[in-house]
Amino acid sequence: MKFAIASVVLLVAILGAQAVDWQSVKNLNIETDAPKIRHGAPTGRITGGTLSSRNQFPYQVGLLLYVQGGAAWCGGTLISDRWIVTAAHCTDSLTTGVDVYLGTHDRTNAKEVGQQIIFVEKKNVIVHEDWIAETITNDISLIKLPVPIELNEYIQPAKLPAKADSYNTYSGETAIASGWGLISDSATAVTDILQFIEVPIMSNSGCSPWYLGLVGGTNICIKTTGGTSTCNGDSGGPLVLADGSNTLIGATSFGIAFGCEVGWPGVFTRITSFLDWIEANSGVANYGN
Repeated sequence: MKFAIASVVLLVAILGAQAVDWQSVKNLNIETDAPKIRHGAPTGRITGGTLSSRNQFPYQVGLLLYVQGGAAWCGGTLISDRWIVTAAHCTDSLTTGVDVYLGTHDRTNAKEVGQQIIFVEKKNVIVHEDWIAETITNDISLIKLPVPIELNEYIQPAKLPAKADSYNTYSGETAIASGWGLISDSATAVTDILQFIEVPIMSNSGCSPWYLGLVGGTNICIKTTGGTSTCNGDSGGPLVLADGSNTLIGATSFGIAFGCEVGWPGVFTRITSFLDWIEANSGVANYGN
């Protein structure tokens, strides 16, 4: 019976997704307009993203969010066969719910082999109870799929960090961010094909001055030298270690209103700061050392 219900939900979601007017889908990225003024910031660069290959990021999730006035797009990360991590600012204004895109490479092709699109009602979305939009604090939420998804070559969860890594800053390590966000500041819509960037993680002490103190211990930042950066439409999406472990260390949170190409650090929610919250609300944890 559960399988039959899931099949109906999936069929309805797929049929609806084929009719999406992607040009009208908004993005929900937060762009702060209170930076520290720094001289010599690079301008006029491309975002530097690379097209992903099929199945390269099987943990990547796309989110078509039903919000007041239409629909919006964000990213997310599958962390088990039933749970997704994304940003609170993506899900805090839902009206009915969200279409979750799993196993997706081309988000505009609902008939893509391996792709599944499942509608999740608003009641199955958990926004962090201490989310504060004004200070972009605790920018994290969880989405519970109506039934466990069957894992396969197209759909696999990322790994949460071990709790022993809770004090690891990851500064100086390399990470991968992925999403369907704008590929340049002049782009007018999120891109069709999943893209990614490989970037160095910077220290919070080096990142915080750029944003007048908005960056705290529960954030993690990436360097965007040369204009290689996340952009509008990438919100909520994954930042994983580039060591092949697919360990999720960040969820895209905010950037600078000047644009994605100007060299300001990209800011993410630091997943190690919320491991207890994730486990308490979803039961998902990594008990490794």
